[in-house]
Amino acid sequence: MPGIVDRLQHNRDKACGIGSNSHAIKYLNQDYEALRRDCLDRGRLFEDESFEPLPSSLGFNELGPNSFKVRGVTWQRPTELCRNPQFIAKNASRTDICQGALGDCWLLAAIASLTLNKQVLYRVVPQDQSFEENYAGIFHFEFWQFGEWVDVVVDDRLPIRDGKLLFVHSEEGSEFWSALLEKAYAKLNGCYEALSGGSTVEGFEDFTGGIAERHELSKPHPHLFKIIQKALERGSLLGCSIDITSAADSEAVTYSKLVKGHAYSVTAAELVEYMGALERLIRIRNPWGQVEWNGDWSDKSKEWRYVSDDDRSRLLSRCDDGEFWMSFSDFLREYSRLEICHLTPDALTGIDIKKWAETEFEESWRKGVSAGGCRNYPRTFWTNPQFVVKLSEMDDDPDEGEDGCTFIVGVMQKNKRRRRKMGEDMDTIGFAIYELPEEFSGRKQVHLKQNFFLRNRSAARSETFINLREVSNHFSLPPGEYLIVPSTFEPNKNGDFYVRVFTEKPADFHEIDDPVECHVEEIDIDKDDICDRFQRLFGQLAGHDVEISAFELKKILNRVVLRRDDIKTTGFSLSTCRNMISLLDKDGSGKLGVVEFKILWTKIERFLELYKERDADRSGCMSSSEMRMAVEAAGFSLNNPLHQIIVARYSEPNLTIDFDNFVCCLTRLELLFDTFKSLDEDGTGKIKVGFSEWLDLVML
Repeated sequence: MPGIVDRLQHNRDKACGIGSNSHAIKYLNQDYEALRRDCLDRGRLFEDESFEPLPSSLGFNELGPNSFKVRGVTWQRPTELCRNPQFIAKNASRTDICQGALGDCWLLAAIASLTLNKQVLYRVVPQDQSFEENYAGIFHFEFWQFGEWVDVVVDDRLPIRDGKLLFVHSEEGSEFWSALLEKAYAKLNGCYEALSGGSTVEGFEDFTGGIAERHELSKPHPHLFKIIQKALERGSLLGCSIDITSAADSEAVTYSKLVKGHAYSVTAAELVEYMGALERLIRIRNPWGQVEWNGDWSDKSKEWRYVSDDDRSRLLSRCDDGEFWMSFSDFLREYSRLEICHLTPDALTGIDIKKWAETEFEESWRKGVSAGGCRNYPRTFWTNPQFVVKLSEMDDDPDEGEDGCTFIVGVMQKNKRRRRKMGEDMDTIGFAIYELPEEFSGRKQVHLKQNFFLRNRSAARSETFINLREVSNHFSLPPGEYLIVPSTFEPNKNGDFYVRVFTEKPADFHEIDDPVECHVEEIDIDKDDICDRFQRLFGQLAGHDVEISAFELKKILNRVVLRRDDIKTTGFSLSTCRNMISLLDKDGSGKLGVVEFKILWTKIERFLELYKERDADRSGCMSSSEMRMAVEAAGFSLNNPLHQIIVARYSEPNLTIDFDNFVCCLTRLELLFDTFKSLDEDGTGKIKVGFSEWLDLVML
């Protein structure tokens, strides 16, 4: 119940705008303004009890308490490290970010790109902070997390060894915004070591709320240079890297001074006139702040002699700052992958800037219910959550690809990085896209079943199933309606996920699921319809009061079902018997008369027939996926959240459901539908009950 309550409250908060960048959620309920004010009033510097200067904040394995890598580490404030510390000196720039002893170059490449767009930077790094005015040893940063902005508070005690910052630091030495930003991000993810290893786009997305696309440079898009230019003009963040072939290659420096397995940021793309022709150039930054490409167009190369003085002075910097130019052809040859993070409409200003249209949903995969695995598992694939996007308008810009509707689909698994301390890792995820047949057009309440996927091929799909936080791909398809099915590779993997679609033109996007309805056929039996033999049997069973109580019903039913060898059951529980009596007890006696008992007996016979029919493997019990179809065959239409509740409440640890629980589930469903229908007198689909009435209902 608490999980359901939390989800309902979360949805209500989101509808009120809580979680937007202008109304960020306070992480761990820590209010920056209130905490700073309290520290100033008491004349004390802030000490964050939720992320203390302890070994556990550093890491759990390579940076764990017993690791040699953390020996001699102390924690100090910037005011103890230098005479005049600055939060941001003059202006945040790419040279403020130099890598330390942590393998988070992916994050630092993202931070470096962030500095190129001040509007986006100041969404993450609030400007009203300094080491002078109202300094209280407390700082805060805002990060995007799965559809919501979160405000994270930290104190300014930073890990130090040999008098120097252990992790990220500025080139200048007295500037600390990047080190504090890294600390806040480490806190959000559980510890510093949780940041080791990752993809630049993960940092891009958590700083912007944008969506990323990846380009394999061995098979470049024909208009990739233009795509890069347009992305930079839109304020998009770009990163690139060189694949490694073995562990020994990791961060190995090549002959041309490029670092393998290392995350770089792309900071510019320019055309210059060179020896009578136009040359395409790319500017790249190494987050180490040093080690630069030494090939053509590097800082001291001869090519710069043959460009105009204006271009040379505008583009060239000869200092060893980790940033360098190279030709686009060399870029494609030397690097393996380019990642582009497209920004959300609210992160962009200016009427001339082209903006994406964005839609998003949160959902979950639940074992036995909605975690159906990929298309290799046809019996369960259809149970995955399903979404529909309606593409109506063609693109205006045909030179970016074939005519059609351009859109990006991203599926992101939630909270996996912060669970690394608990031994969890990323699941392997992906998605498939199907053209929606006309008969389903515009219908939101229709979860497509197994037969559809057996008879239809996908129109598109994720490039691969992979164990990254997000899988995203860029598509161009003809106008129409398309079904998107996100999944883990294997079935029965629990996980929460977040799905987004960015479209060049406005598009309709919605989740589809079955409606919540009850079409159970009512059994109408009269006393005159009951044969003499059944009435005599009832008289023998009911005893002197001619009614059957829950205790008597339990004995009667178990005497019958425990003799059967075609169904698995440990016998009906008293709780199930009470539910059955509550469903049929019309006079409120808490017992069943002969007519009520005959109706119940007829229902149980139908349940038994349905149970055996849906037990496809004749195991004597029902799997959770068989249960889903059986519930529908019994006359109930339920959505994914309700199917999740059914499996959680009625299944065994191996996700099987025995006959007792099957009957209990169907009985309780019918009881709940009947109760609501009787209280919904005007047929609006809403009822109003007082607190006592509500307790009476839920205690049924």
